Amino acid sequence: MKKVLALSLAAVMGMSLVACGSKSDDSKKEKTYKIASDTTFAPFEFENEDGERVGIDLELLDAIAEEEGFKYEVEAVGFDAAMAAVESGQSDGMIAGMSITDERKEKYDFSDSYYTSKVCFATEKGSDIDTLEDLKGKNVVAKVGTVGAAYAEKMAKKYDFKVKQIDASPTMYQEVVSGNAVACFEDFPVMNYEIQEKGQKLEVPFISDEGSEYGFAVKKGENSELLDKFNSGLKKIKDNGKYQKIVDKYAKEK
Repeated sequence: MKKVLALSLAAVMGMSLVACGSKSDDSKKEKTYKIASDTTFAPFEFENEDGERVGIDLELLDAIAEEEGFKYEVEAVGFDAAMAAVESGQSDGMIAGMSITDERKEKYDFSDSYYTSKVCFATEKGSDIDTLEDLKGKNVVAKVGTVGAAYAEKMAKKYDFKVKQIDASPTMYQEVVSGNAVACFEDFPVMNYEIQEKGQKLEVPFISDEGSEYGFAVKKGENSELLDKFNSGLKKIKDNGKYQKIVDKYAKEK
């Protein structure tokens, strides 16, 4: 009986050791971060002609991860869905041309700024609209939820023009081309890409001194190690020149 009991105890202890060993092995597995992103916000993230997801945000993230030695998976879910994913904990962080604002700082912790974007407005080619003063009494458009829309609304009060907010960028551009609006407000690199690379029949007569800083975001109070890695890697790629090469590849000057 004692021999049977001893064998049973040995078997239980053996199983415990195997279980502990398994848990230990699991804990040593390298974490793969889930990063949420927008679906289309060229030149920061978009799908090229070969069906590949490319852009400033995605290449910067890849370069930073390579420098810092961490693994990640990008989930292109759209801007609002990306914010929701971070807030709910489904994603560890997000990179989506996200402007750093005081309001957003209440919900997210941001990295150091990785891009400074100015607001501009574009008009139909050949238009005589050149300044904010020229917009008086006229209709303009801007995309819902953007810094461009916030800037347009603020300037509308000062220069007496009307702002219509549009859900989709293509519709916003069409409003100008069709003559329903004389100008559309947007971040300059986004607008310039549409004109230079997509052939939008628009031109940019005005770039403001105001704009925003883009940041990588995590849920407030969480994933500080990922934020630290992003900041560390960002500094490294700025120092070694990789950062500027990536930006220059997509954000061509006017």
